[in-house]
Amino acid sequence: MFWVALLSMALLLGGVPIAMALGLGGTLGVWLAGIPLQVIVTRFFSGVDSFVFLAMPFYILAAEIMNRSGITTRLIYLSSIFTGRLPGGTAYTNVGTSVLFAGISGSAVADASALGRFFMTVMPKEGYTKEYSAAVTAASSIIGPIIPPSGLAIIMAAVTGLSVVDLFVAGVVPGVLFGLACAVVILLKSIRSGLPTSIVTVKREELPKLLLEGTAVMLLPFIIVGGMVTGAFTATEGGGIAVFAATLLGLFLFRSINLADLWGALIVSARASATIYLLVAAASILSYALNLLGIGAMVTAAAPYFQGNPMLFLVGVMILMLILGLFLDIGAALLIFVPLVMPTVIQLGIDPIQAAMVIILSLAMGLITPPVGVVLFILMKIGNIRLTPLVRELFPFIIAEIVIILLLILFPSLSTWLPDLFR
Repeated sequence: MFWVALLSMALLLGGVPIAMALGLGGTLGVWLAGIPLQVIVTRFFSGVDSFVFLAMPFYILAAEIMNRSGITTRLIYLSSIFTGRLPGGTAYTNVGTSVLFAGISGSAVADASALGRFFMTVMPKEGYTKEYSAAVTAASSIIGPIIPPSGLAIIMAAVTGLSVVDLFVAGVVPGVLFGLACAVVILLKSIRSGLPTSIVTVKREELPKLLLEGTAVMLLPFIIVGGMVTGAFTATEGGGIAVFAATLLGLFLFRSINLADLWGALIVSARASATIYLLVAAASILSYALNLLGIGAMVTAAAPYFQGNPMLFLVGVMILMLILGLFLDIGAALLIFVPLVMPTVIQLGIDPIQAAMVIILSLAMGLITPPVGVVLFILMKIGNIRLTPLVRELFPFIIAEIVIILLLILFPSLSTWLPDLFR
């Protein structure tokens, strides 16, 4: 088991593509376990042989179409209606837009890329530093994979067998709490040292059209999740409906895209989906190999030590996922380690939905923590800033979001109340 982990980490640190590193490490594990290597081919294809995974390309495509429709600017101005007049208004608008955008993109990378260009241009003009502008954008961008539709929730459902609908609904409260945590940090900064007022304004005559378009956009995630909750359609069918609705909005309501844009969105989405499927397939080989070598039994054997104190186990899971997020792609970490942790979660009587939310939120933190925080590097490139001052400004937001994860551990109903209500 040690050699499998060592090989995978060495390949990752050596710059080998993540899927290749995980697949080669898994191959070594299968060989060490004495299993015929033909099994690898079977595991490779069975890893993605899930009806749930069919949903992912649809949601990626819907988000790409909405991005090309100019939805980002509309959401920014819609959010500024409610926050723009406050001291630090543009910082609050940044967070509010991320919450709204999360219901469309389901991705922190898409959020940081789309919103970073706008806010890292506007906020420095108002008097914010580039580093603080990037920190607010980074901290709020990880709401993307938490609020439905969430790519991480789809992967979690495929790996654990949990309901996609339950995971989608369960992400609403934690996602909003992450947004509130960011707003509190901004408020404390405003009280302590003052923040400038916003220059992002909406003209009165533009307000009716903006509200109409914003309402149409925000109805989309409600229709998707609502349809799944009521049983009108599955998560995969909901993805197809999201693509259809996004296309109608872009072509006929916004009139901001054409057939060439749709073709471009299809190409980008196909590449992104293929990348995710390759990662899922490779990670399933490594997870299978680690189970063969006994890591699952080791984790299960630790369960008696936490009997009667499941919260302590969840804190340990949170810390483990925060550490893994520092070095591993969050999708890979979820695919490899969640199957090892979940049997112990069930054995200890912990609600799997609560554990899933703790894991998703903890891994999402890896997107904004060095050394492999993808969102950090996107914003560093957009703003032409260095890592150290960015992390310094980001640190209070990280602490606030970890506090939210701890609250989810202490109060399980924050994760489970909404799914239980809709059931």
